[in-house]
Amino acid sequence: MAHRKDIQFGVNKTKLPRGAPKGTYFSLEAADHAVNFIQALKHSKGEWAGKPFILLPWQRKIIEEVFGWLKPDGFRLYNTVYIEIPKKNGKSELAAAVALYLLFNDNEPGAEIYGAARDRDQARIVFDDAADMVIRSPALMKRCKVIDSIKRIVVPSTRSFYRVLSKEVGAKHGFNVHGVIFDELHTQPNRKLYDVLTKNTGDARRQPLYFLITTAGIDRNSICWNQHEKARQIINGNRVDPTFYAVIYGPPDDEAEKWDWEDENNWRAVNPSIGAIIDIGKVRDAFRVAKENIDEENIFKQLRLNIWVKQSRRWMPMVAWDKCGKTPIDIESLKGRTCYGGLDLASSNDLAALGLVFPRQTGEKEDPETKQVVSEYAYDVLMHFWVPQDTADDLAKHDQTDYTRWIHAGYITATEGNVIDYGFIRRTLRETRGFYNLREMAYDRWGAVQLVQLLEEDGFLVDPEAVKKNKFSSAPVVVPFGQGFASMSAPTKELMTLILQGRIDHGGNPVLRWNADNMVVKIDEAGNLKPDKAKATQKIDGMVALIMALDRAIKHNGEDETSDDPGIVII
Repeated sequence: MAHRKDIQFGVNKTKLPRGAPKGTYFSLEAADHAVNFIQALKHSKGEWAGKPFILLPWQRKIIEEVFGWLKPDGFRLYNTVYIEIPKKNGKSELAAAVALYLLFNDNEPGAEIYGAARDRDQARIVFDDAADMVIRSPALMKRCKVIDSIKRIVVPSTRSFYRVLSKEVGAKHGFNVHGVIFDELHTQPNRKLYDVLTKNTGDARRQPLYFLITTAGIDRNSICWNQHEKARQIINGNRVDPTFYAVIYGPPDDEAEKWDWEDENNWRAVNPSIGAIIDIGKVRDAFRVAKENIDEENIFKQLRLNIWVKQSRRWMPMVAWDKCGKTPIDIESLKGRTCYGGLDLASSNDLAALGLVFPRQTGEKEDPETKQVVSEYAYDVLMHFWVPQDTADDLAKHDQTDYTRWIHAGYITATEGNVIDYGFIRRTLRETRGFYNLREMAYDRWGAVQLVQLLEEDGFLVDPEAVKKNKFSSAPVVVPFGQGFASMSAPTKELMTLILQGRIDHGGNPVLRWNADNMVVKIDEAGNLKPDKAKATQKIDGMVALIMALDRAIKHNGEDETSDDPGIVII
């Protein structure tokens, strides 16, 4: 997320906003009126409670521009304000002050100001700040009533009010909005509430204002991401909407992955309140926690640095992952080697994956529990992916990724039609059996019945009892594999260990890397974990297939000689 490109302290009173109608002008009087009102308020909490609300430079710039730019008719140019900034920078108190300005100073008869958020409790945060500011101002208290029991501030002289909405409002219509304070837009589960409060609700008002504040989120199919993208395009000059005021404090979208999140200078760049209301020491403490606990890294990036992340808690340390993929791909070196498979079919109109794991004995070590010397293995990995040709473009848009490029590069096979042709997968498995020494293949029971029947016709052993009887005859065994904690926990944990120790070589397959970066795990009370497709915002099918294949390989390590040929491969 790029900063506002012309970000500066103080307003450029001569630079007309792009696309503004002829005659638009900057009113110093209007800007100062808003600034002076807000700075007459008093802070509501913390060490600043009771002290004048002196706007920080970045806050003042927003207030001056939003309230200072007027259309030829004298009403505000901007009707939507989108502010995306890390937590604790003071956006909630700024929003509370804006709500009060709309309530007391816009001279709008019967003004209706609404506070909205994920739920009523979240919306109360901004309201409580505003109510406390009013209570600390004798002048404002004379003009209104604060009804805390129903979270409402009423101004009888103008029949205006500011109120918190209940969670049921998403099903209602008919609002006559003068102002909306939308807090933490990224937490909205869908766009229903946003649409109810913003679509045509201010048509009867002269200068309605929708004030949207948020930190970065995780869902790129959300209303917040939609507004974020609009804001980013306006900031970058690729879109014109003179009524939409956009400010984003964070790294540019196209630089987020390579942006140095450990650099304190970058922390300061995206947290304009550091040194004023944010203690840099607390940011450093949060950073140390993120460095020591991989689960906390994405939380730090999202909330402290305003980076849109792919899940709330990243599981895979991608720096370690990338170190495991530098071996050149050499398919010939895998010919004849023992391997184990994992097949995740997902749904027939989505991404399907086959993971093949090739054990490679690398040495011996003493088991700390049994004190016995055991073999140590590394694992080479080969991947196959499939998508339906007719839905590839739609999948690419939904998943925010480039399936077409991966298809052309050979990392994904596109099968004709709008569902995956399992004949392609069947053919790949037959070829796998002929080229490699495939011993077992695990599969998710869901959706695989038809394919398993076809594999049985091809000579694969599909009777679960064959797992016990088979001593690695020429026929591979097809093994049903549960997706719960009991089956998934051990190989999932082992995969992390192997990655951290550099004992997986995946050849840098970009589709698998994307899946790894999307990986979310669910943890139960006993500390068991498993991949969580429901919480992953994008595909993790390749990782599920890899984990199933790894499970079969680990269970059979040492039962047969394996080649010492180096190199992990993924195609």
